[in-house]
Amino acid sequence: QAQFVESGGGLVQPGGSLRLSCAASGSTLRNYYIGWFRQVAGKEPEGVACISSVEDNTYYADSVKGRFTITRDNAQNAVYLQMSSLKPEDTAVYICGVDSSYWNSVQLMCNTPDPGGYDYWGQGTQVTVSS
Repeated sequence: QAQFVESGGGLVQPGGSLRLSCAASGSTLRNYYIGWFRQVAGKEPEGVACISSVEDNTYYADSVKGRFTITRDNAQNAVYLQMSSLKPEDTAVYICGVDSSYWNSVQLMCNTPDPGGYDYWGQGTQVTVSS
Protein backbone atom coordinates (compact mmCIF):
# COMPACT_ATOMS: atom_id res chain seq x y z
CA GLN A 1 0.00 0.00 0.00
CA ALA A 2 1.35 3.40 -0.99
CA GLN A 3 2.27 5.78 1.78
CA PHE A 4 3.30 9.42 1.51
CA VAL A 5 5.08 11.63 4.03
CA GLU A 6 5.69 15.38 3.86
CA SER A 7 8.29 17.24 5.84
CA GLY A 8 10.55 20.27 5.92
CA GLY A 9 8.57 23.17 7.33
CA GLY A 10 9.80 25.57 9.98
CA LEU A 11 10.48 29.14 10.99
CA VAL A 12 12.59 31.27 8.67
CA GLN A 13 13.40 34.96 8.39
CA PRO A 14 12.21 37.00 5.40
CA GLY A 15 14.50 36.41 2.46
CA GLY A 16 15.42 32.95 3.70
CA SER A 17 14.94 29.52 2.14
CA LEU A 18 13.32 26.22 3.00
CA ARG A 19 12.90 22.91 1.20
CA LEU A 20 9.79 20.81 1.61
CA SER A 21 9.72 17.11 0.82
CA CYS A 22 6.93 14.76 -0.17
CA ALA A 23 8.25 11.19 -0.15
CA ALA A 24 6.59 7.93 -1.13
CA SER A 25 6.96 4.30 -0.16
CA GLY A 26 5.16 1.30 -1.58
CA SER A 27 4.59 3.04 -4.89
CA THR A 28 6.49 4.90 -7.59
CA LEU A 29 5.93 8.63 -7.25
CA ARG A 30 6.78 9.10 -10.92
CA ASN A 31 3.33 7.82 -11.82
CA TYR A 32 1.53 10.56 -9.92
CA TYR A 33 0.68 14.19 -10.37
CA ILE A 34 2.03 16.03 -7.32
CA GLY A 35 0.90 19.38 -6.05
CA TRP A 36 2.01 21.63 -3.22
CA PHE A 37 -0.85 23.62 -1.77
CA ARG A 38 -0.93 26.08 1.10
CA GLN A 39 -3.67 27.04 3.45
CA VAL A 40 -4.15 29.71 6.06
CA ALA A 41 -6.82 29.53 8.73
CA GLY A 42 -10.27 30.36 7.44
CA LYS A 43 -9.35 30.18 3.77
CA GLU A 44 -9.50 27.58 1.03
CA PRO A 45 -6.26 25.84 0.03
CA GLU A 46 -4.30 27.54 -2.72
CA GLY A 47 -2.26 25.72 -5.36
CA VAL A 48 1.36 26.85 -5.19
CA ALA A 49 3.28 24.52 -7.51
CA CYS A 50 2.37 21.33 -9.33
CA ILE A 51 4.21 18.76 -11.43
CA SER A 52 2.76 16.26 -13.88
CA SER A 53 3.47 12.55 -13.97
CA VAL A 54 6.07 11.14 -16.38
CA GLU A 55 6.82 14.33 -18.37
CA ASP A 56 7.33 16.52 -15.27
CA ASN A 57 5.55 19.54 -16.68
CA THR A 58 5.33 22.21 -14.00
CA TYR A 59 3.04 25.07 -13.06
CA TYR A 60 3.52 27.85 -10.51
CA ALA A 61 1.13 30.32 -9.00
CA ASP A 62 2.01 33.89 -9.95
CA SER A 63 2.68 34.71 -6.30
CA VAL A 64 5.62 32.27 -6.13
CA LYS A 65 6.92 32.26 -9.71
CA GLY A 66 10.66 32.82 -9.78
CA ARG A 67 11.03 32.05 -6.06
CA PHE A 68 9.78 28.48 -5.71
CA THR A 69 10.88 25.40 -7.64
CA ILE A 70 9.18 22.00 -7.69
CA THR A 71 11.31 19.02 -8.68
CA ARG A 72 10.97 15.27 -8.75
CA ASP A 73 13.82 12.94 -7.70
CA ASN A 74 13.03 9.46 -9.00
CA ALA A 75 16.02 7.91 -7.21
CA GLN A 76 14.73 9.18 -3.86
CA ASN A 77 11.09 8.63 -4.86
CA ALA A 78 10.32 12.14 -3.65
CA VAL A 79 9.12 15.53 -4.83
CA TYR A 80 10.64 18.68 -3.40
CA LEU A 81 9.52 22.27 -3.16
CA GLN A 82 12.51 24.59 -2.88
CA MET A 83 11.35 27.93 -1.53
CA SER A 84 13.63 30.96 -1.72
CA SER A 85 13.27 34.69 -1.04
CA LEU A 86 10.51 33.87 1.38
CA LYS A 87 8.10 36.61 2.39
CA PRO A 88 5.83 36.92 5.44
CA GLU A 89 2.83 36.37 3.16
CA ASP A 90 4.18 32.89 2.36
CA THR A 91 3.33 31.88 5.93
CA ALA A 92 0.87 28.98 5.78
CA VAL A 93 0.43 25.26 6.24
CA TYR A 94 1.89 23.60 3.16
CA ILE A 95 0.21 20.42 2.02
CA CYS A 96 1.31 17.76 -0.44
CA GLY A 97 -1.42 16.43 -2.74
CA VAL A 98 -0.83 13.24 -4.72
CA ASP A 99 -3.12 12.07 -7.50
CA SER A 100 -2.96 9.11 -9.88
CA SER A 101 -5.61 10.59 -12.18
CA TYR A 102 -4.75 12.08 -15.54
CA TRP A 103 -5.19 15.85 -15.68
CA ASN A 104 -5.64 17.75 -18.94
CA SER A 105 -3.10 20.21 -17.64
CA VAL A 106 -0.94 20.50 -14.56
CA GLN A 107 -2.26 24.05 -14.17
CA LEU A 108 -5.76 22.62 -13.78
CA MET A 109 -4.62 20.47 -10.87
CA CYS A 110 -3.10 23.47 -9.12
CA ASN A 111 -6.19 25.60 -9.65
CA THR A 112 -8.67 23.00 -8.36
CA PRO A 113 -7.46 21.60 -5.03
CA ASP A 114 -9.45 18.49 -4.16
CA PRO A 115 -8.62 17.28 -0.63
CA GLY A 116 -11.27 14.58 -0.76
CA GLY A 117 -10.53 13.39 -4.26
CA TYR A 118 -6.79 12.86 -4.43
CA ASP A 119 -5.04 9.59 -3.57
CA TYR A 120 -3.32 11.47 -0.75
CA TRP A 121 -3.86 14.82 0.92
CA GLY A 122 -1.25 15.40 3.57
CA GLN A 123 -1.56 16.68 7.10
CA GLY A 124 0.55 19.66 6.17
CA THR A 125 3.74 21.21 7.44
CA GLN A 126 3.84 24.71 8.92
CA VAL A 127 5.97 27.35 7.24
CA THR A 128 6.35 30.60 9.15
CA VAL A 129 8.23 33.54 7.68
CA SER A 130 8.94 36.12 10.36
CA SER A 131 11.74 38.22 11.77
